[in-house]
Amino acid sequence: MRLDTVRQLASALFGGRCYLCRGAADAGQPLCAPCLADLPRLGGPRCPRCALPSPAAALCGSCLARPPHYDASFAALDYRFPADVLIQGLKYRAELALAPVLADLLGKALPADEWIDIALPVPLSSARLRERGYNQAMEIARTLPGRHRLEPALCERVRDTRAQSELPWSERVRNLRGAFRCERALDGLTLAVVDDVMTTGATLDAVAAALKRAGAARVVNWVVARTLPPREA
Repeated sequence: MRLDTVRQLASALFGGRCYLCRGAADAGQPLCAPCLADLPRLGGPRCPRCALPSPAAALCGSCLARPPHYDASFAALDYRFPADVLIQGLKYRAELALAPVLADLLGKALPADEWIDIALPVPLSSARLRERGYNQAMEIARTLPGRHRLEPALCERVRDTRAQSELPWSERVRNLRGAFRCERALDGLTLAVVDDVMTTGATLDAVAAALKRAGAARVVNWVVARTLPPREA
């Protein structure tokens, strides 16, 4: 969907009102300037691999003890109010006009000096895509700025699984075993995987494992928001 089309959609859907506070917003914009400024940006030193808080931005103990298949993670927001309202609006209520706002926030949080050969959204299963009608990660990925090539069909979800949000943290890794497949040779390439929220990182780790099996040299996560573990939230 073209950006000007999305802005027209935002204007039609929100009628010049902010999605969060219902106050006045600029034409074609789903958020007013104060609400946009108040979004909870990700702050403080973070583990460069999983983007969780870590002293001096060093690798955290979890990534040292059990290194994930992905190599780095970049996120724009803390997954808390009102960022969660925006993400849930896109994901569960088909508020597609929110995708460019989230993509712009994510784009500003990404390093400008890393070359990415291919970007791809976390794939949905065929059943989930039919049920929802769209992939929220794809809606974010398609409006991200940058010179990367977007290839949404590069990785396939071959097994339908229970929604990760329905499961305890301890069961999420097992739920995704064998869920993703990539049959194209990716020898030596650097890939970015786009998603709306990173919680345990289990989904992104499973995607990265499939890409690494196909030969990818480096896999990074580009996510709009990062959730803290329960003990830290």
